[in-house]
Order: sequence, then structure tokens, then C-alpha cells
Amino acid sequence: MAHKKPHLPSKVCLTCERPFTWRKKWARCWDEVRYCSDRCRREGRRHARGATH
Repeated sequence: MAHKKPHLPSKVCLTCERPFTWRKKWARCWDEVRYCSDRCRREGRRHARGATH
């Protein structure tokens, strides 16, 4: 049986600018997902806060 992974949607992370693919845990919120990992999410928030102050 062939895997279906090559057919998953993908996005580019706003922090590291690397492509990442859909994960089952993001099934309900894929439209809101912007970062590939928790680390990139934390880094993105830190840079956003630093730019506003």
C-alpha cells in the first residue's frame, strides 16, 4: 500500500521560512497554523514583541 504523505498540504513557517506539511493534530485549525513548531512560535512572538517596543 502506498503512503499518501506526498499529497498533504504544506505551508512555509513565518519564523524559519522552511516548508512544513499538514499534521493530524492541526486538522481543525490548519487555516490558523503559521509556525512549524513550538520553538518557531515562541521565537516569532518574541520578535514581534521586540519590534513593537
